[in-house]
Amino acid sequence: MSRVNAHTHLYSGLAPLGMPAPTPAPENFVQILERVWWRLDRALDAASLKASCELYVAEALRHGCVGLIDHHESPNFIEGSLDIIAEVCQRMGMPAVLCYGATERNGGRAEAERGLAECARFLRDNDRPLVKGAIGLHACFTVSDNTIREAAELARQHDTVLHVHVAEDMADVVDARERGYAGLIDRLDKCDAMDSGSIFAHGIYLDSEEVQACAESGIWIVQNPRSNRGNQVGYPRALAESTLVALGTDGYPADMMAEAAALMEDAESAGDDLSAAAMRIDASAVLLGTFWDGVQPKASAPPSEETLQTLRNEAQAQAARLWQRMSEI
Repeated sequence: MSRVNAHTHLYSGLAPLGMPAPTPAPENFVQILERVWWRLDRALDAASLKASCELYVAEALRHGCVGLIDHHESPNFIEGSLDIIAEVCQRMGMPAVLCYGATERNGGRAEAERGLAECARFLRDNDRPLVKGAIGLHACFTVSDNTIREAAELARQHDTVLHVHVAEDMADVVDARERGYAGLIDRLDKCDAMDSGSIFAHGIYLDSEEVQACAESGIWIVQNPRSNRGNQVGYPRALAESTLVALGTDGYPADMMAEAAALMEDAESAGDDLSAAAMRIDASAVLLGTFWDGVQPKASAPPSEETLQTLRNEAQAQAARLWQRMSEI
């Protein structure tokens, strides 16, 4: 089986090291974002990001992961953030595709412009053989139409693709409708953001016609079963309408055997086509290979347990700092 992780967040690598539970407890998906992940990403700095990436990549290699597609966010540390992730991936021998997820949720359009500029800078400057770049958007409900248009145009200018969260929760769909669109795909289409090769993470609340439209446009959708379970956002039955569906972890550890098992369990419970679901496991390698003209580079051997323990110790120290900064946000 393919052990490529087609959608993840390396910045979450410290989360298993004692991240405090949010109070009050979230009652829906948007509150999970607001009280957990959006606080975590605002607290990141260079040192904590580096430690997070090192631990995540080391453990990914130990799990046999041979490539990953990352979607990064650190609103208080944007410029240069992709270089830190890229250096870790290159040094540790992990083939990767990186982007910064531009958003307007903290600082409006200026924040989005900085995020897109970081993607463009990285695409211009990066010459690491194991690392490629893309243009990222967080989720559509956190950006304006102008930002979507600019991101899509930037991707075309740099001959790359968009990587964006799409329909992970109904809140994303409701937002698109409140903006006057029939739905998310209608919004992305009318903002000229349906270019072939792009990566739409999740797609849980896309209907069959929307998934078919993505397939016809050559757009990949990445399913993330363990994350979807954890966030209780449902199962994407409509993804059966496309063969361009890959498998990711959405920040969960890159244990692709565990992710594949969760996929098949959930597919069976949902009454999905099991043979179609199983194809998503190997499709991840096909998706990653598109960034290297179909020939994916090889990952390095996993680090020793001694090396991993050293990284864990540093990660634990950085995690303590990170939790303190989160408590002050």
